[in-house]
Amino acid sequence: MKETIPPQKDSTDIHMSYDEKKVLFSSMLTLYGRKPVLEALMLPGIVPFRLHLAESNKPSDIIKDILHIASKRKIEVKFHSRQALSRISKNSKQDQGVVLDIKAPAYLPTSKIETTNNAEYIALENVTNPQNVGMTIRSVGASPCQGIILPKKGNASIDPLVIKASAGTALKVPIYHCQDAITGLKALKERGFRLIGLSLDGSTSIRNLEAYPRTIFVLGNETNGLSIEMKKLCDELAHIPLNNDVESLNVSITASIVAFRSIF
Repeated sequence: MKETIPPQKDSTDIHMSYDEKKVLFSSMLTLYGRKPVLEALMLPGIVPFRLHLAESNKPSDIIKDILHIASKRKIEVKFHSRQALSRISKNSKQDQGVVLDIKAPAYLPTSKIETTNNAEYIALENVTNPQNVGMTIRSVGASPCQGIILPKKGNASIDPLVIKASAGTALKVPIYHCQDAITGLKALKERGFRLIGLSLDGSTSIRNLEAYPRTIFVLGNETNGLSIEMKKLCDELAHIPLNNDVESLNVSITASIVAFRSIF
């Protein structure tokens, strides 16, 4: 017999307008997988919105633990067919019949970025290591930068590993998402942002960059750096001077140097 609890009645969707729902769900993070969801439910600072479970889940200790915490925290639980759940997780091969929606007010689409003067952001392209993404989020959050741009395609998604690596700041720091880096940053460039790509072959040292009202610094992964397409999209390529034949820096360290450079 399947472990269940009576789903909490939630009137949120009923009493909200279409625009209000759109804003709410654009600032929602979706985690999936039994262990990641269980870990997320136990992390301090997590504000769950809704738990989704497959009706076909077989009884197990971890499902029982998830339901126990959901009941204790009064989280709404909804049961779905496997097909319906896969539409929510968008990853039927790895969701393991468990999906959790988390409220993240600081997680917004890039369309919400304001084109104000003296605005600087750090954007990541193809950074797949959760530890690097989490530490980068933490560094950017502590810096004068206005936030981080984390495209969904190619980068590690915000999951319990990223949240832990960020020391919980991933749910506080302004994080802006788009589907892919090229499309998202091209749209911001058209809105008046200058794109500076960090690259070993960059012609300008970050020490000598000219001031600009609205700037996005784009960082790639340590292995391949920025993609050729991204380099072409950037207005300028810059480098961090390195000594002692050091070839490259960890992306989170690079982000820290760039984000804090204006106050040193």
